[in-house]
Amino acid sequence: MTIRWLTVFLDSPYDSDREAGLAFWRGVTRSGLSSWRGEREEFATLLPEQGCAFLRVQDVCDGPARCHLDVHSHAVRAEVARAVKLGATIVADQNTLVVLASPGGLAFCVVTHHGEHERPVPLRWTDGHRSLVDQICLDIPAGALDREVEFWAAFTGWERRPGSRPEFEYLQRPAGMPFRLLLQRLDTSEPGQPVRAHVDLACDDVEAEVRRHEQLGATVVGRTASWVTLRDPVGREYCVTSRDPVTGLLPPT
Repeated sequence: MTIRWLTVFLDSPYDSDREAGLAFWRGVTRSGLSSWRGEREEFATLLPEQGCAFLRVQDVCDGPARCHLDVHSHAVRAEVARAVKLGATIVADQNTLVVLASPGGLAFCVVTHHGEHERPVPLRWTDGHRSLVDQICLDIPAGALDREVEFWAAFTGWERRPGSRPEFEYLQRPAGMPFRLLLQRLDTSEPGQPVRAHVDLACDDVEAEVRRHEQLGATVVGRTASWVTLRDPVGREYCVTSRDPVTGLLPPT
């Protein structure tokens, strides 16, 4: 097993308001910002107050706003070969960065690891509550569920665990890994519908965290007993959940 770190890219189309989206996520995470990089200066890293970087922002040619996962490895070629053997396909090969698609069509990258190892800690806000971006949820059409879950479990090597509801399953991340993977079965399965992904935050006061996000420019689009779904200023949906921001687990009932 050579997966050393995970990074999530927040991808926004070029015709969206880069500054509004960037300001929003910097506010959500209280992050600094690296210099812009790439051939078109299209991506940058959000720099956490403590710990190693685990979020990046990127302008992309096509919409909608979305996110994708980067898998960091010391052995990119071996990791790509293993992913392909498990059912992934190569989309683009840039030597030290390879873009792949999962069996269900979710884009992800395998990239070179540069020593990231320290998971950022939850941030404490002025009213005392804490929050942390700590989960990427794969939204899987029902017809693609079994193969997609089997792929990610085998590719990561992480143990499968039942979630809090029948449509959820998660993979138990190793200590220090910044993201855990939540696998969600969607009710629908349209022909050709690909797997998508969104990020989740864990926090110890959902309503306080949601108010903070609304003040930064987010819009609430749905509520349940355990999470609130919001949309950021460029149209990207994500969730604020009641999971413990330290453990990533729901509080005991």
